[in-house]
Amino acid sequence: MDLLALAVPFFLLALLLELIMDRVRSTGYYRMNDAINSLSAGTLSTTFGYFTRFAQVFIWGYVLQNFALLRMDYAWFDYSPQGLALWAVALIGWDFCYYWAHRYGHEVSILWAAHAVHHQSEDYNLSTALRQTSSSFLFNWIFFLPLFLIGFPIEVLATVNALDLIYQFWVHTQHVGKLGWVDRVFVTPSNHRVHHAQNERYIDRNYGGIFILWDRIFGSFQEELDADPVVFGVRKPLANWNPFWANIQVYAYLWFDAVRTRRWRDKIGIWFRRTGWRPADVEALYPKRSTELTAFRKFDPDISTAMRRYVLGQFLVTILGVLAIAKLYAEQGASTVLVPCMLLWATLYTLGLFTAARSYAVRFELIRLLMIVPLSVAAMLATSLIIESADGAWLIAGIYSLGSVAVLKIATANKHRQAKMTDNN
Repeated sequence: MDLLALAVPFFLLALLLELIMDRVRSTGYYRMNDAINSLSAGTLSTTFGYFTRFAQVFIWGYVLQNFALLRMDYAWFDYSPQGLALWAVALIGWDFCYYWAHRYGHEVSILWAAHAVHHQSEDYNLSTALRQTSSSFLFNWIFFLPLFLIGFPIEVLATVNALDLIYQFWVHTQHVGKLGWVDRVFVTPSNHRVHHAQNERYIDRNYGGIFILWDRIFGSFQEELDADPVVFGVRKPLANWNPFWANIQVYAYLWFDAVRTRRWRDKIGIWFRRTGWRPADVEALYPKRSTELTAFRKFDPDISTAMRRYVLGQFLVTILGVLAIAKLYAEQGASTVLVPCMLLWATLYTLGLFTAARSYAVRFELIRLLMIVPLSVAAMLATSLIIESADGAWLIAGIYSLGSVAVLKIATANKHRQAKMTDNN
């Protein structure tokens, strides 16, 4: 049973309720562009994971099978007092390993390159919880190996991993204040807001997943202070709504420095040094400006109301596509979802162009609607992925593409009309 998959409808419902609350209270915790970018990054992470997650599962299974110190039977983890105690030990053990994975994800450059995606949002709401990286599969699995070496069944660890992630969803909100003694034991919204801050006082603090006790024990705890309001985001802003660039931004910066430094020791070492470290020769030639939070402004390009509605409509269609792909993956496996995922990824890329007000967004959208969509349908028919009526598939694709083109033309016309009125005024 996939607990994360079962939780997705509740995540979306909670997000919708928080969005409604935000509008009723006029708190301004949600911006459409930031929320869509967060959900796009989460969608990319989930769908890309269909083709990468097998690697860590294979390694974990191999270690469990050949190197486990104990042979724990899954039947031991029942609802008896002893079984529940074992579940608790597994959950605490996973959260302990998560603390170190999370901490090193902030302290080692190549690990931060993967994790930074989750911190790029300059808003803080439940959509931020779903903003996840697509490259954590490269190294994150290493930190959980001790639990497989001990011998916990993989089914148990998969379950406690899901529980740990599900718990973390609710702490990404600004609608919950401090909670007294709960803040001293568990990760709470107040504790986790600190973790997402770019304030000097708050950087690299509060790494726990469920228990904040790890931070208190290992010296990484920081309380949220009224005198120092949290400024969300990262010191090097993403300044982009492209979910693909969000995933490669930090890797690109590290590569830039690695290529330009002279010493091979630095070319290799930069990936594994403390985050923020740069070779001296590169720093001298390409100095980075220090961050001044008093001058911080959120990335928020202006787009027309009509274009916002177009983007929102396309994103709602995209959500339906995500659910359909998830169902297909669960029933038939990764090989059947490659083409639908590629179509989905093209859509996410285009939505990022629109929300970032890129001048070439309309051109790429026309390519997507008039070329990528038909080619995707043809590929799915050729591989028998669509087993119903081919005529029906072409009809739906035609209505979607041509209808979208018509709406896009209206939105573009409204954009030009609005710009002309602004110029006249």
